[in-house]
Amino acid sequence: MAKLHDILQGIEVIQRQGADDIPVHALQFDSRRIEKNDLFFAVTGTQIDGHRFIGQAIEQGAGAIICQRIPTELPETKCVETTFILVKNVSIALGIAASNFHGNPSRKLRLLGITGTNGKTTTVTSLFRLFTKLGHKAGLLSTIGNQIGDHTIAASHTTPDALQINRLLRQMVEEGCEYCFMEASSHALSQHRTAGLMFSGGIFSNLTQDHLDYHVTFEQYLQAKKSFFDSLPENAFALINADDHNAEFMVQDCQARKYYYGTRPPQDFTVRVLGSHFDGMDLDMDGSKIHTELIGRFNASNLLAVYASAILFGQSKDRVFTALEGLGNVPGRFESVHSKSVQPRSRETDQDITAIIDYAHTPDALKNVLETIHHIKDHNQRVITVVGTGGNRDRAKRPLMARIADTLSHKVVLTSDNPRWEEPFQILHDMQQGIDSQEEEKVITIPERREAIRTALQLADPGDIVLVAGKGHETYQEIKGVRNYFDDKEVIMEFFRE
Repeated sequence: MAKLHDILQGIEVIQRQGADDIPVHALQFDSRRIEKNDLFFAVTGTQIDGHRFIGQAIEQGAGAIICQRIPTELPETKCVETTFILVKNVSIALGIAASNFHGNPSRKLRLLGITGTNGKTTTVTSLFRLFTKLGHKAGLLSTIGNQIGDHTIAASHTTPDALQINRLLRQMVEEGCEYCFMEASSHALSQHRTAGLMFSGGIFSNLTQDHLDYHVTFEQYLQAKKSFFDSLPENAFALINADDHNAEFMVQDCQARKYYYGTRPPQDFTVRVLGSHFDGMDLDMDGSKIHTELIGRFNASNLLAVYASAILFGQSKDRVFTALEGLGNVPGRFESVHSKSVQPRSRETDQDITAIIDYAHTPDALKNVLETIHHIKDHNQRVITVVGTGGNRDRAKRPLMARIADTLSHKVVLTSDNPRWEEPFQILHDMQQGIDSQEEEKVITIPERREAIRTALQLADPGDIVLVAGKGHETYQEIKGVRNYFDDKEVIMEFFRE
């Protein structure tokens, strides 16, 4: 329980009708959850306008309403008892209020956020593991799950809503966490879910086409990412990938201390790949040689961001290098499964089939993974790629991803990802537009994902590499509003056992 005037601290109020010393039991933006003395936020979303439900919130006992306009038709009997707070942007007010309501937990630990198109999950997961190995209790907010110490909480979004974020951060503080590492998606930033948070550091990984179904233009997508760095305080650090051509633009209005990392010197932190194979890489990182189980130049960059962040947080260089070598891979990120490891062959000399599971669901990510495979593989090993794209999402990337798979693979199997409310055949039709007519014979289209994966594995000869892209760690397929259990890795393991 808190007082309304305390919750409003830091919020720019345009107009107030009613008392501000009333008690607030809970914050809600879903009118169906309102109970007596709750504070309702009439958030204007992409699909639903919360202002439509102000009347319902009042009927259910809301003590106060934060809105951008006061509706003309309201339940008269209870309206006189309700306080109205008029603000410019309800979503920003929600973030600040959530932080105040939970005691500003982001100020009581060291919060680091990362934004960019690719690499966010690998980087924050590796940071969480690293700081845990260094003896610090930490929290994690990521695509593959939220974590408080050794306790895991399932994640439904890359970045939770403002109420969830602050609830989780408060729990982290109560359980003794010193650090929290979180992904900041473009959706979350444009919806102001991180408003009110105090970041100690921020990382920019890279920027390529994605989410244009939501942002409409690349410029809007770019501005959403940039807003994260615009809001960093002066005493925070901004760690920027200098290999990305958007690096300087991203921090041109940033007040935080700026540091740059990359594969090309001179930068504040640099890395060079000395050798790659399907079990890891040897790196020269900041002048020291280390081995990692991560694979690919893009992961060398991700690991460098992890190292640099630890140093900027004051950790010992020697201890960080020792801990980095034992971090291991991140589920569904260039995760390899060898047929021999599942079902050993009778002869040690037999070559096995290597299946690689990766979350690559953007053109750039798919290109990075396939180029990494080509860089590591022997000249006689073939690459077979299984790939799909999500329904009700950016249609422009569908032919691009098919073209990349076609260009960098010996065989391609186009299939479903998460079709959501779209018909799989329409999605696959869009993808097929990226296939050159002269290349069509090496492309197979199989809508059913399990069958597509099994077909790709059947096409593979000993020594070949099968990339299954798009879903990575996910253990479901979303079809017509229903999440059906599905695990790419499980399908691969079943095939190899047979």
